[in-house]
Amino acid sequence: MKISAISLQQPLLRGERRPRVALVGQPGTGKSTIFRAAAATAVEHERLAGAGPAYEECLVDVGLDQISLVDLPAIESFHHLREPDRVVLKYLLWGDCWPAIARHESQQPAVAFRAPEVLIQVVDATALERDLELCLELSLLGRPLVIALNRMDEAREKGLYINVRALSDQIGVPVVPTVAHMGVGLTDLFAAAVQAARGNTCPLPQPPSPHIARSLEPLNALLGRPEVEEAFRVPRPLLLLRVAENDDYFLQELAEHFPELTAAATAARSAAESTLPRPLAEELHADRHHRAALLFENVSSLGGHRGARSWQQWADELFLHPRWGLIGSMAVFALVLFMVFEVSAFLDGLSSARLAAWAQEWQPESTAGVVGRAVVDALIGLVSIVVPYMVPLVVLLVALEESGIMHRVAFVVDRGFHHIGLHGGVAVPFLIGLGCNVPAISAAAATATGRHRVVASLLITFVPCSARSAIILALGGKYLGGLGVFAIFALTLVAIAVIGHLLTRRYAPAGPGLVQEIPPYALPHWRNILAGTWERTSDILTIVTPLLVAGSVVMALLSHIGADDVINTLLTPITAWWLGLPVALGVPILFGVLRKELSLLMIYQALGTTEIVPLMSPSQILVFLLFLSFYVPCVSTFAVMLKTLGRREALFSLALSVAAALAIAGAMRLPLALLEPLLS
Repeated sequence: MKISAISLQQPLLRGERRPRVALVGQPGTGKSTIFRAAAATAVEHERLAGAGPAYEECLVDVGLDQISLVDLPAIESFHHLREPDRVVLKYLLWGDCWPAIARHESQQPAVAFRAPEVLIQVVDATALERDLELCLELSLLGRPLVIALNRMDEAREKGLYINVRALSDQIGVPVVPTVAHMGVGLTDLFAAAVQAARGNTCPLPQPPSPHIARSLEPLNALLGRPEVEEAFRVPRPLLLLRVAENDDYFLQELAEHFPELTAAATAARSAAESTLPRPLAEELHADRHHRAALLFENVSSLGGHRGARSWQQWADELFLHPRWGLIGSMAVFALVLFMVFEVSAFLDGLSSARLAAWAQEWQPESTAGVVGRAVVDALIGLVSIVVPYMVPLVVLLVALEESGIMHRVAFVVDRGFHHIGLHGGVAVPFLIGLGCNVPAISAAAATATGRHRVVASLLITFVPCSARSAIILALGGKYLGGLGVFAIFALTLVAIAVIGHLLTRRYAPAGPGLVQEIPPYALPHWRNILAGTWERTSDILTIVTPLLVAGSVVMALLSHIGADDVINTLLTPITAWWLGLPVALGVPILFGVLRKELSLLMIYQALGTTEIVPLMSPSQILVFLLFLSFYVPCVSTFAVMLKTLGRREALFSLALSVAAALAIAGAMRLPLALLEPLLS
């Protein structure tokens, strides 16, 4: 076995060392898109000082490190600060620990809010010159800064080329190209933010032009007094420019707390203004605009041939675009359904169907023969699960993972999974569940951790596997029509969403956010495919097989000793009283725990005919199919739950599925009876 060493950077940024990282930027730059792409399933919403627009915050795992990610309200500029921008600036400077100059204000911090240690400025690459002005102002805060150069795809489409390395060198901060709505570059962005927090590296000084700096020296000396710095707790370069630009807030606080300095400050401003061609505030703003323009010219070029788009870009448009990305995800979903209902059904006919037909000729009457037949049936059932349904589907999905496609599907569906308290990374296990719940739960255990692993595993048991789908299509398609079949599958989706909401309360609090990695496309390697397939199906041999054989033997012995009537009688409160079904269906319901495929055959045996409509109404058929859809998938699923989640959660899953089946099927019984004329 090849073992690779991974260097661990110390100290880990978790717990008390966890940095607060704030997303800042102009309106419309994609700041909130980046936050949503990394956000946890549960996000805190608070208002700054109890007023103004709300900010959002959640924990996000970045490798082994963890950050508190804050999406602050948009801020346009420090020049002529609007009140909402002033509130944001206060929190960037002081958090909830306001200095002496701000303690008299009526709107004090309403909640605990530590000032962010790292800033991520989200910049619109198509409007870089405008956003560079805000960047020059943010550099005065003296905090580690990372620039997310967003909308790089749109910039390229417009023929704008930006030298990312040159921009990083001139500002002195990491610059990470991103396409936020496609998840491109976000992994590198948050890794850079963690490194900035660990290294505490701040931007290079961005002072005004030399002639302005010389004119501000007297005012700078005045504001450098220790008592002024202690009262304001603002980096000197920022305080100097705010007072020099005649900022109402800072001038008012200076006059109120240091009235003896007001005349001197006014005189220093007037003296500086006398050496400049324009008023000081206008000169500072024009100078900042000029420096941003020069910086833009140095790092960008316009025009030129954009070149043909690569196939990777076209593929990303299909799988990652906000509008078209769902089409790619639906195409993958359609491919999975084709594999389950066409390819797997064909393989089933070649393998397990022939074995079952061969075993059907053996009808033993002795106890030993019955036990032997039960073992054979269990092994045939195992083959019918593994060969046609499990292996082909797992191979397909592992190949899609290796190619990078499934990572893109996970990114697109991430927001949808958030509604049931999960991340999009569990999309693959849910798709595997359409073939068989057993490898799906194993995949969930391998790809998720903590509460996400538990909730995903519990919900996967409600995903209609191929066996349950076959029964729904066989009975529902024949007696209920396409609308009835669609209603069953639609109700399954609704039930998964509702149960997911309930489970998030049981397993609160929600876990941290997760940055969905978007790897480059790659050609799957057969060795990796085989290794991944074995990893997700190996539990069949070690866990499922013994329990499947034992369950088959127990069920066969019960039938052999004539316990059918006893079972039907014991289950009468469920079948006849609660569900309104024929009493004879108690045995098919019980034996369905072993394998769902057995239920269909045993229905025919219990009712003594393959034409069940005279004995069951359409509403009864629909109730029965709903019950089977949510009832315990099979003993194999329970076995895997027992291994991956432990006895407590496995038993809870068992109780949850039984309760859901009884509640949903029982609740639908009365309205379906009223709608009986429409179903007939």
